[in-house]
Amino acid sequence: MEDLEGVRTINGVEAPAPGDWNIDPAHSELAFIARYLMVTKVRGGFGEWEGTFHIAEVPEESSVEVTIKAASIDTGTPDRDKHLRSPDFLDVERFPELTFKSTKVELTGGTGLKVTGDLTIRDVTKSVVLDTEFQGIAADPWGGTRAAFSATTEIDREEFGASWNVALEAGGWLVSKKVRLELEAQAIRAKPEES
Repeated sequence: MEDLEGVRTINGVEAPAPGDWNIDPAHSELAFIARYLMVTKVRGGFGEWEGTFHIAEVPEESSVEVTIKAASIDTGTPDRDKHLRSPDFLDVERFPELTFKSTKVELTGGTGLKVTGDLTIRDVTKSVVLDTEFQGIAADPWGGTRAAFSATTEIDREEFGASWNVALEAGGWLVSKKVRLELEAQAIRAKPEES
């Protein structure tokens, strides 16, 4: 793959070349999973978000920034989505964006990374660690170079002020406190004049 622009080899693994790589939301997904009634998984995602991977010459000096439109939350159920946008959860009128800005990148072997960063939901910022995997790199039909990453983490939504809940008679809660976040991102290498 030496002829593919935007690729280099680090410790025997193909990796993105230095520069900015802009997330392509049309080929990426930002999803979450919570439990309802302690047993059922409810899945949802955000339809409007953007981000950039800043790939450094030294991989550990790389960074990522993501901005998410809170009102774009979608679980496929309009009434539930309306409640999630309300002050009980995301309070999108007061806090229209969720953000993530990395503070540390660690190589964990092979194509694995740990990306630590500041996640802001509502008016609360907490450090989270994303278990990240570099999925590969490819040329697209339009002359661009694309890199793919996946990442997961788990947060306690109550720590971010989204603490609405209902206690169940049999014990437990209507909505889980723990929420799993999953990212599948395809990023396009920015041309030098775009960086």
